[in-house]
Amino acid sequence: MMMMLLSFFVSLVFAWWWSFFLELYNRCLATRAFESAKSIPHNGIFIHSLSSLFTTMRATPGGGGGVLLSSFSVSKKTKSSSVLWCRCRAASFFSRWKTTTTTAKKRRRRGGRLCARDIKENIIIARNDSDEKMEEKNTLEIGDVTLGTMTFGNQNTEREAHEQLAFACKEFGVRAIDTAEMYPVPADATTQGKTDEYVGRWLKRQKREDFVVMTKVAGRSQMALRGRAEDEENRMTAKQMERSVECSLERLQTEYIDVLQLHWPDRYVSLFGGVPYERNNERDDDVPFEEQAEAMYRLIKSGKVRHFGTSNETAFGVCEFGALAKYKNGPKMQTIQNGYNLLQRIAFETDLNEACSPKNHDVSFLAYSPLAGGALTGKYLNKDDPPKNSRFTLFPGYMSRFNEPRLKDCLTEYQTLALESGTTLTDLSLRFVRDRDFVRSTIIGATTMPQLEENLNAFTKPPLTEDVNKEIERIYRKYRDPAQMRHC
Repeated sequence: MMMMLLSFFVSLVFAWWWSFFLELYNRCLATRAFESAKSIPHNGIFIHSLSSLFTTMRATPGGGGGVLLSSFSVSKKTKSSSVLWCRCRAASFFSRWKTTTTTAKKRRRRGGRLCARDIKENIIIARNDSDEKMEEKNTLEIGDVTLGTMTFGNQNTEREAHEQLAFACKEFGVRAIDTAEMYPVPADATTQGKTDEYVGRWLKRQKREDFVVMTKVAGRSQMALRGRAEDEENRMTAKQMERSVECSLERLQTEYIDVLQLHWPDRYVSLFGGVPYERNNERDDDVPFEEQAEAMYRLIKSGKVRHFGTSNETAFGVCEFGALAKYKNGPKMQTIQNGYNLLQRIAFETDLNEACSPKNHDVSFLAYSPLAGGALTGKYLNKDDPPKNSRFTLFPGYMSRFNEPRLKDCLTEYQTLALESGTTLTDLSLRFVRDRDFVRSTIIGATTMPQLEENLNAFTKPPLTEDVNKEIERIYRKYRDPAQMRHC
């Protein structure tokens, strides 16, 4: 009898100690699972339930290692893992078998433990099933030429705007139209949004699927934007981005935007003149990249936006959005729209070119201002007789970086090269941008029909010769980027 009692007592002690060590071991496994899950790719919205899981696990007596995955699901209606959720229950060593879910039953052979591999398998499967489109390669079809519209509503009447649209799209086959919520420029509260309205009324009479309509959300600024500014200043918050899209859709009279671009970053960056980056200008209240990406993700999922792009962005921004797309399954950046021309090359040709390469983040480059605001037409070389009704004459100080006396010698050499090559400075400048292997599309703009026709004709001509390109590089080495306020 005594032997039986002693044997029973020893068994109880052994069972208690075995349970204790098993709980300790499982707690370590659960900790590893939680830490591993935080780094798993998902749809840009972290599964906050995992934090609750770990908190419950630590707070529940005897539940350290017995935490079981009792539910893990994806909304079949939206197929979005933004609604991924998991529900956990704490169970001691003696009660962990009580769960009835299929997932838990499969874990019985491993003692009912939740391990890192379990979480990974479920999350990755959910991601792959629900968001295949978010991981597609850059397949956006734009064309070599994009029609810019920033003069519509100021320098151009609605009749003139529609004439340009019809000529470019129907006569030359241009299918990409670029606009922005802040257009026409220079931005003004009395004219803001007119460009969209002009384009929208013309687009309403066309076959919508034949065109790629690109617009932009204005970044951080004090601009008075109709229908959007609900806060003191315009920001790239999710709320303001969504409101901007609603207003643009209404003005454009369309149900979707093909490419929505962030016009300039919410954070401090060195723009429009290329002064060196100053750390003292950095701010602490920047809208996080994650918030902007999640807002764009929702807009794409809703069908209001087809593709995501940026404008006036830096290599750092491209890499940040690229990392979110790669590791958090955020929206892939398809385009970047930055200034590029014979007077402004360094900013893209160095770090940005590498970041946007198909080998890296695979972002299509849309080059705007190929004529440097008109400076590369040569019409401003005679300072004593500036052309009337031109941009630099009508708006003194606007794009002044292209209208500085220091540019005259450089412009003169480029013009001489063009004449010696049997063409015009306009033609030379446009063909140079078009011929760059990293330029996906060139955004052109004009205020008159003869200007527009000359611009479009440049894209029907063969590439520049090797000799001409050598001379361009010689002039470039001599002057570099003269439009920069300060440059090396």
